[in-house]
Amino acid sequence: MAFKPSTAGPSGSSPQSPPQQAAIVAASDIENEEDDDDDDDDDRDDVDSALGDDASSVVHSITSSVLNYRTIQGRTFHSEKHNNMYFIPNDEQQLQSVDITHHYLTMLIGDKLFLAPISDNVQRVLDIGTGTGDQHLLTSTHHSVFAEAYPNAEVIGTDLSPTQPLWVPPNVKFELDDCTQPWTWTANSFDFVHMRYLIGGIADWDELLRQAYRVTRPGGWVQSCEPNVHIRSDDGTVAPDSAYETFWNMLYRDATEKLGFSFNPVEENVQRRAFEVAGFRNIEVRDYKFPVGGWPADKRLAEIGQYVQLTMLNDVEGYTLFLWNTIMGENTPGYAEAMARIRKELRSKKIHGYMTCRYVYGQKPENP
Repeated sequence: MAFKPSTAGPSGSSPQSPPQQAAIVAASDIENEEDDDDDDDDDRDDVDSALGDDASSVVHSITSSVLNYRTIQGRTFHSEKHNNMYFIPNDEQQLQSVDITHHYLTMLIGDKLFLAPISDNVQRVLDIGTGTGDQHLLTSTHHSVFAEAYPNAEVIGTDLSPTQPLWVPPNVKFELDDCTQPWTWTANSFDFVHMRYLIGGIADWDELLRQAYRVTRPGGWVQSCEPNVHIRSDDGTVAPDSAYETFWNMLYRDATEKLGFSFNPVEENVQRRAFEVAGFRNIEVRDYKFPVGGWPADKRLAEIGQYVQLTMLNDVEGYTLFLWNTIMGENTPGYAEAMARIRKELRSKKIHGYMTCRYVYGQKPENP
């Protein structure tokens, strides 16, 4: 049986930890195991050919301070102008992975851009942490479905870096903004606030959702999607001595204490709790598993897993470099060896690893 998402009941009740979900069934006729000795250049060639060159859009003003990026071993990160020392790069290599992530998450929830039951007459939408524009709601021509479905809606996308494309539909614009600082939008000004994959960037989830509640109009909706990036298996194929466990999982387990930001929002149940503290009603929680690699027997899940694999092979360095330097120390040996091991495991269909993500959405009362 293929995995299906679990959904909170009508009351919006949710467990304190991710609920037990059906196992993803592995294909039984796996053949032609990928060549574990492929070099990194081959990986990048495969990734580049899979990305395509879709264009999307943006309007923004840029200052020199914003473009003064931090650089770590040749990779660029968000400017020190922001208090938020976000751990993921903002360069082209990482932005390719951001766009692939948007694609597999859209597939995961049934080819939808969001789950919240927003009004057909939505007027203003705020997309927090919009990335390239392809990553989120519709701040992109690649997913212009939203703009076409809501032509009268104004969509504002925000991020720490001006990484968005140069052209936008007339109802879309981008702003440079740090969501961990006081929000400047007026109260009751948005019908829908959308947030996704802010992992590692939020120290106070309660305050984040209070801000979202304040700017949402009565009757409007807020949605949050966050991953649990701990790679595990239901059949023991992710071994305790694997690179998944001793490198990837170790870094993300230790990152919260070292950096002061939540890297385990699903396990800590911070989303649901923050929605409740802020005052939202009609809260719904949905959990999903997604495979790492094309090993599932279910063809759709296998395709999703291939995109997840592509995301990571494209830039596993981007997801781990800052964390390694922070947790282990910049000159600590072993990083290159761990990278080689995890790339080998990413290519293996014998390892049935998966991650999970949690969608939470809630409504601001009509009479708050």
